[in-house]
Amino acid sequence: MAQAFGTDIEIVIMPRHIHMSLLSADGRETVTTIAPVPHAPISFNVNTRLSELSWEVADRRIDFCTAREKFNTIISTDRQSALWVLCAATVANASFCRLFGGDLIAMLTVAIATFAGYLIKQMMLERGADLRFTVVVCAFVSAVLGASDGLFHIGTTPGIALGTSVLYLVPGIPFLNSFSDMIYRRYLCALSRFFDAVVLTACLSTGLFAGMMLMHSSFAAL
Repeated sequence: MAQAFGTDIEIVIMPRHIHMSLLSADGRETVTTIAPVPHAPISFNVNTRLSELSWEVADRRIDFCTAREKFNTIISTDRQSALWVLCAATVANASFCRLFGGDLIAMLTVAIATFAGYLIKQMMLERGADLRFTVVVCAFVSAVLGASDGLFHIGTTPGIALGTSVLYLVPGIPFLNSFSDMIYRRYLCALSRFFDAVVLTACLSTGLFAGMMLMHSSFAAL
């Protein structure tokens, strides 16, 4: 997008802020800004619309003023339904349970655990709760519900139900982004994103462990 408007850009992305420098084509003028990154749920709808906008700019189909208007519209309106995302995450996680060999009872248990945990995640993030604390709480709730399969002996794969009940909290995107940054030799960004993902994984593990201890579930069941 910057090249389409005749400028060069350097970006350093951190978990808490973005450092951006815009350089004129002749190299005589530089504008630098540092912007905070708010903690908010990831919206793939917004990401897709921003990607479409970037291609419109790169292909020179729209000018700067039009691009700015579209950008402001995209970031201020999200057509993605929270209920649809909740249901999609529930079905996806239940499908993962089946993929790992879970029976129908385990799939139903995982669906309930995912629905409850993801709903809590949406509510907490909308109210500005800390992401790390949110992950701990959601993992705990999902683990408690996921352990009900083994607690009541109603299924044949209780370990799979418990193990897959928290898969929706795995920070896959930060891990993938850190690996991508490493490939392109953006080592500072790669390390910051990797450590952020490691912290979230530790929070997930803490909530899972607490839920298992409360329900007296054995790690051998996994």
